Amino acid sequence: MLDYSLIIPIYCNQDNVNSLFQALKGLDESLNHQCEFIFVIDGSPDESEFLINQSRDKYVTHSRVISLSRNYGSFTAIRAGLEEATTKYIAVMAADLQEPPSLILDFFKKLSDGQYDIVFGQRLSRNDPAIKTFLSNMYWDFYSKFIISDMPKGGVDIFACNKQVRDSIVSINEINSSLVAQLFWVGFKRGFVPYHRQERKEGKSAWSFRKRFKYMLDSIFSYSDLPIIVLLSLGLLGLTLSLIYIFIVSLAYVFGYIQQPGFATQTVLIATFGSAILFSQGILGCYIWRVLENSKKRPLFFKKNNEK
Repeated sequence: MLDYSLIIPIYCNQDNVNSLFQALKGLDESLNHQCEFIFVIDGSPDESEFLINQSRDKYVTHSRVISLSRNYGSFTAIRAGLEEATTKYIAVMAADLQEPPSLILDFFKKLSDGQYDIVFGQRLSRNDPAIKTFLSNMYWDFYSKFIISDMPKGGVDIFACNKQVRDSIVSINEINSSLVAQLFWVGFKRGFVPYHRQERKEGKSAWSFRKRFKYMLDSIFSYSDLPIIVLLSLGLLGLTLSLIYIFIVSLAYVFGYIQQPGFATQTVLIATFGSAILFSQGILGCYIWRVLENSKKRPLFFKKNNEK
């Protein structure tokens, strides 16, 4: 039985298939041909699937190709690969080779030593244009502050885990969720391996701003009550300011500074009821959030396997 699995989502990677297999060949040899390479074709419209099927037996000993019916996104493709992997240790790697393939060896070593249950690659730097680096840092800073507090600076793109963590992730069956958030939510012993992200040499990334924005929204709505808390806080702040405003308007009316009939009553009603509606929506949102959390039917806990 094989010891390792490496999941590689594929989308529009025909330009770097040859470079990918050169790297995978080295990994296969370093792992004594005990690794199964799982290629998940994520509805790729180019010749990626054909080229992979044509080349895989020449470069790696054990491999499988899973072809999805359309483009579901890289995280869904990774999930499909996780469901197929049955080995003791499973890793995920991007096909663009921007993460050094040698990281996979470091991941498997740390997992096999039993020190960690899941290991992430931690980016120290990225060889990207300045504006892209800036926006990416902003994205992950927001992610760590408001969604997953344990998220390292710069986020994560590559990871490996043991079978127990894999089973935990697969047991969470949610649409429009966040795989990265799930990896942190399940707990277990986490480790990090620092690396410098390399420049992409072939092809163009399909990870567009629109996809990033959707993924951020999925993460917020699945793992954070931030929007509800903001709404509740704005409503409470509005009610407080409304009371102050009522007091000021009342004094102005009593001392004759307001001559227009109905002005005081109208402004007080608008300010008070507007804030009250916002506040009540926040309270209602808290209850809806709890209903949503219960409807997800996530496991209440996961037990650690302490057997060596």
